[in-house]
Amino acid sequence: MKALQIKTARLLSFISKMAKIGAKSNGGCNRQALTEEDRLGRELFLTWCHAIGGVARLDSMGNLFVRFEGTDSTKLPVLMGSHLDTQPSGGNFDGVYGVLAALEVMYTLHDQKKKLVHPVEIVVWSNEEGSRFTPAMSGSGVFAGKLKQSDIYKSLDDQGVSYHDALISSGQNGTELCQAFPFFASLELHIEQGPILEAEQKSIGIVTGVQGMNWYQITLSGETTHAGPTPMSMRKDPVQALMAILPNIYDKVAEYGEQARVTIGKLTTIPSSTNTVPEHVIFSLDLRHPVQKTLDNMSKEVLDLCNQVPSIFNSDVELLWESPAIEFDLRCIDVIHMATELLNMNAMPIVSGAGHDSVYLSTLGPTGMIFVPCKDGISHNEKEHVEPEHLVSGANVLLHSLILLTEEKE
Repeated sequence: MKALQIKTARLLSFISKMAKIGAKSNGGCNRQALTEEDRLGRELFLTWCHAIGGVARLDSMGNLFVRFEGTDSTKLPVLMGSHLDTQPSGGNFDGVYGVLAALEVMYTLHDQKKKLVHPVEIVVWSNEEGSRFTPAMSGSGVFAGKLKQSDIYKSLDDQGVSYHDALISSGQNGTELCQAFPFFASLELHIEQGPILEAEQKSIGIVTGVQGMNWYQITLSGETTHAGPTPMSMRKDPVQALMAILPNIYDKVAEYGEQARVTIGKLTTIPSSTNTVPEHVIFSLDLRHPVQKTLDNMSKEVLDLCNQVPSIFNSDVELLWESPAIEFDLRCIDVIHMATELLNMNAMPIVSGAGHDSVYLSTLGPTGMIFVPCKDGISHNEKEHVEPEHLVSGANVLLHSLILLTEEKE
């Protein structure tokens, strides 16, 4: 007997219609957190949820929960979902796929008139991307008690708009306090955002954990002066200090092997003028490793390098965000593995290189993640692409993971 399958056309239609909200000319999407586009995307999602009996509520961080009742109201809910916000030049699958695949799972169960014992709540976490407001994963971070709502409310975007003001103007400020509640388990389906599954020719990644990551802002300060009159030998140009530091940073991280990551994604000079030697150079530093102790050691050594500048310069290191390395729940990993075997899927275990809301959820209750490959490992980019067969495979694994999880004897 063939295992229950989701409806391919419906899932692809959900994704296609959502992609039109905030659509960009090169096929990607700009639907950043707490914007009008974000509101419209959530509104569309809710029309689909309401059609099959979902009941929605918002919390004070803008996290959206849609509940589908089970046969036993005393049971704890199973959470499924991800996020609908995108990068400024994002794709159509990062986060979005996890939400819409969860929706399709509930549609499939509704078609079959199959009610689970446990209630299910599809969650749309607010500001997962961190592209408009920092830090990333704000909604789930406050929910888990790892971030303070009052701090996040003060976070400003590039136009000086606060998270709190954007929350109100976008109509996403809920009456329910953002705080954790008990749940039976949490499952998140996501694109890999890396090249490993594609390279290994696997259709499913069974995620065993997530790399730890530390974000820093480094400020190198010298002395500003006119570009013409001041000889090179008499300048205190912080760009020269930057040039000395960068090779050392990359060399140091390389010493920690293939699993270590370093990214310098932002570089700013102040003042930023063609004919002026800057007074400050500010750069971001993103360090990652799946083993927390190794990440701690690597971070310390890299920051020591950032402070090793000639005496004519000053160096300031600011910690922006820490997300510890985590391991997912063995029971969730097992049911995902069983689902791939039931569906005869080509799967492999994998560690996530990117942060996800499930990082915070894993500190509260049993949590698991499922990955599908994306073309060339490209994400956070308008070229982001996932083959339809992989979208369908992931949704079917999510469906059967949910069924297996809720049918287990407690």
